[in-house]
Amino acid sequence: MSVQAIRPQLTEQDIHRLMKGETPEQRASVAHRLCRRIALDVLSREERKYAEEIMAILADDAADLVRRTLSVTLRNSPILPREIALKLAQDIEAVAIPVLQDSPVFTEEDLIELVLSVTAAKQAAIAARDGISVTLTEVISEHGQVEAVRALASNSSAEYTDRAYEDTLRRFGSDEIVQKGLIRREFIPTHIAEKMVSLVSGQLFDMLVNRHELPAQMAIDLAAGARERATIDLVEQAGRSNDLVRFVSQLNLNGRLSHSLIMRALCCGQMPFVEHALAELSGVAHQRVWLMIHDAGPLGLQAVFDRAGLPRKMLPAFKAAVNVFHETAYDGGPNDRARFRARMIERVLTQFQAIPKDDLEYLLEKLDYYSEMAAAEEADNADTDAA
Repeated sequence: MSVQAIRPQLTEQDIHRLMKGETPEQRASVAHRLCRRIALDVLSREERKYAEEIMAILADDAADLVRRTLSVTLRNSPILPREIALKLAQDIEAVAIPVLQDSPVFTEEDLIELVLSVTAAKQAAIAARDGISVTLTEVISEHGQVEAVRALASNSSAEYTDRAYEDTLRRFGSDEIVQKGLIRREFIPTHIAEKMVSLVSGQLFDMLVNRHELPAQMAIDLAAGARERATIDLVEQAGRSNDLVRFVSQLNLNGRLSHSLIMRALCCGQMPFVEHALAELSGVAHQRVWLMIHDAGPLGLQAVFDRAGLPRKMLPAFKAAVNVFHETAYDGGPNDRARFRARMIERVLTQFQAIPKDDLEYLLEKLDYYSEMAAAEEADNADTDAA
């Protein structure tokens, strides 16, 4: 795209308006047209030089509207010169925020220096960038104003370290927006979740204890009503535990490894927990229990069932649920775990009617929960694809 290639797309009046300008609105209109062409066309070295001259003129325009047009139109473009991007970043917030949030031309060092020197709104724009690095996350957590730390906590692509979590909780642990952002993350470390238990209340407490792994004893104490607030779903905790052997052992020591809990977990597709629970109760090694459940036919399952001391009246339902587990597959799509568990529960409820009332109510509630989770994930993916 040469100067000559650009000019036929514009009138002489357009060029005059860009350079001399009758009104900011007219110059902004021409600026938008030029910047769109600069962003979309493949430029030669000579053409790039011409484009940079145009961008420099626009960045120096006295009208905020013209400078914002440059920032918005080239916010995602790698062709925007770094020097001009840095100049825009120091401009008023309406001009700076688009490039701060999206421009790929900043270095990590640029962004760190900016976080340490710009306003809260500009910090928040940086914190909302896609793919925030560990170093930048730590800098924002330690030095950012609350608006930036809120944006960072809600940014699922930000890479958090223990230090970043600790600084966030130390500085703004009582801020509900920060709390909600952290709790909604796909994963937070167990020791961070443990600290947050004492900071949050109400719906956020419910979300925390049923979305993230807690230390085994804390989970058991909460489930036993050691706190008067919400109750915790031990089946969900089992699915998140990184140390099932310890988790199951703690449940047993506290008298919480009940037959109902094991059956509920099985109906929700939490097979690893079921295997470890039967191993704990039967005294049989986990590997052998796995074989007896999955590979030894109905007699193997019956043997470990009896050895674990589970009541025989539960065996038909247990066998049916194991068969459903073997027949149900993950679909490989986003959030397929929620859809798998919803299908598990649906099939168990269809095939086995004589489920105790409390367990039935629990399974129906979990069916709604997993179905809503899967639907929400699909909606998020649709919104992302549309964007």
